[in-house]
Amino acid sequence: MIETLLPYYQYFKAVHIVFVISWMAGLFYILSLFIYHTEANDKPEPEKSILQKQFVKMEATLWKIIATPAMIISVLAGASMLTLNQGLLQADWMWVKLAFVVGLLIYHFICQNIVKQLKNNVYKLSSFQLRLWRELATIFMIAIVFVVILKNAINWIYGLIGIMGIAMAIMIAVKLYKNYRKKRGE
Repeated sequence: MIETLLPYYQYFKAVHIVFVISWMAGLFYILSLFIYHTEANDKPEPEKSILQKQFVKMEATLWKIIATPAMIISVLAGASMLTLNQGLLQADWMWVKLAFVVGLLIYHFICQNIVKQLKNNVYKLSSFQLRLWRELATIFMIAIVFVVILKNAINWIYGLIGIMGIAMAIMIAVKLYKNYRKKRGE
């Protein structure tokens, strides 16, 4: 059975890449919606209620129609690739990638919980905390891409240091943006 599907490996790979891009776009956009939704709390009525109602609708639509289906198809296409080319599981880099993917899946389901919380007017994170949270998806994406592209050529210590450096640079950028917005009175 697997041998008959082997010619389709590249199709699964293409589907995997397309839907990973869609999934990441959904994750990046949902966090932006969370931020704006949370910031709508600072608006006067009736603007606050109108905005929050609209954000709940946008978040639900994005989550149900784009982010979650893209995640499911990404995982299924990736699992199909691993089934068709089981030699990939012999590579150390694949296990590192899979660990980051598990982290990204956990991130996805935490975001799903935030969608539910915001729908019920539960605001546990500030817009600043949500900005930092959004950048975690960026870190996962960068880590996965570098592991997949560099494979065995990667020096894990330098790779880890590089990822931590990127994370710190992102956190500094978010902090600077917060200060910039504060100065502008937003």
